[in-house]
Amino acid sequence: MKRLILSLLIIFCISTVGCGKSSDPTPVNPGGGGTPVNPVPVEKRRPASIGIIGDTSNVVKPVGGGMVLMGGGTDVDAAFKWMIDRSGGGDVVILRATGTAAYNSYVNALGTVNSVETLLINSKELANNDTVAYIIRNAEMVFIAGGDQSDYMNFWKGTKVDKALNYLLTEKKAPVGGTSAGCAILGGFYYSGETGGLTSAAALANPYNTDVTLYNNDFLKAPFLQNVITDQHYLTRGREGRSMVFLGRINKDWKIAAKAIATDERTAVCIDATGKAQVFGDFSSTRAYSYAYFLISDPTKQPEQFTANMPVTWKDGEQAVAVYEIPAAVDGGGSFNVANFNSSEARGGKWYWWSIENGVLTKKLQ
Repeated sequence: MKRLILSLLIIFCISTVGCGKSSDPTPVNPGGGGTPVNPVPVEKRRPASIGIIGDTSNVVKPVGGGMVLMGGGTDVDAAFKWMIDRSGGGDVVILRATGTAAYNSYVNALGTVNSVETLLINSKELANNDTVAYIIRNAEMVFIAGGDQSDYMNFWKGTKVDKALNYLLTEKKAPVGGTSAGCAILGGFYYSGETGGLTSAAALANPYNTDVTLYNNDFLKAPFLQNVITDQHYLTRGREGRSMVFLGRINKDWKIAAKAIATDERTAVCIDATGKAQVFGDFSSTRAYSYAYFLISDPTKQPEQFTANMPVTWKDGEQAVAVYEIPAAVDGGGSFNVANFNSSEARGGKWYWWSIENGVLTKKLQ
């Protein structure tokens, strides 16, 4: 009997100790009922997010289409406000593969939006994450930061992020923009930069230099830009010659007379839903670097010398490529129709002819 009583006591003690433990660390009211004393909301995990300002819940706002091609350097406030106006005040998402969430407070201060969130997507795994793709698809505005466009190509192309961005561009028609590397990937044709930087001098000396890494419509499908290649930091880094070589390579390799849109630093080309482009930025007559350029190649005008290890010659009577130059303005300088690149619709700028002889670029007013 004593042994039985002892066994029952042991079982009771074990049961009492066991019931005193809980896998739920939340304290309960002394009065019982299981109600937490100080309930703390559990934040839903947001993969790739490195910061958010505003409401984490999704809102649905009417959007107006549009794209921003920003040239890098100092950001253009007016271009962000232009996008925010077309976002309906919804959710803004900043995309990048390196860097910080510094854009959050900057964009949030420029207009009224539901939220601004930065996603750092630096792997294929994150780019194929359903939650990451969901955040992008439900954004009313997306801006792709600067960095290295080969990261965007290597991490995002062919993933759910790629599909989400194309959904915004082609179906939802939310405003999408990018600066520097973020601008570089918005063209149907794009220069990846995967082997390092490419200067105009190197490209003009050898159009088949291994650093001339071009891709043809295998990534983003931005409206009006499928036959376009972009370039940035344009006059600041003297990139006119390399964009001429890009057009020559596209012509030679893919038999397509492509176009180019190039922007200086502190400059942004804002393209509305109809294809009308305006150039926003901080123009000053004492500072040369505040222009945007629209380059039009002609299928009947082929480079005279365009082979590996030889300097480029593309003259055609010094009228190889037609180029329209528009100075930036705070309220939008000039206009250009990128839906058709019709020269007769260009306003507020100057027409030039650009040509190349033995690796040297020449510009001449029309």
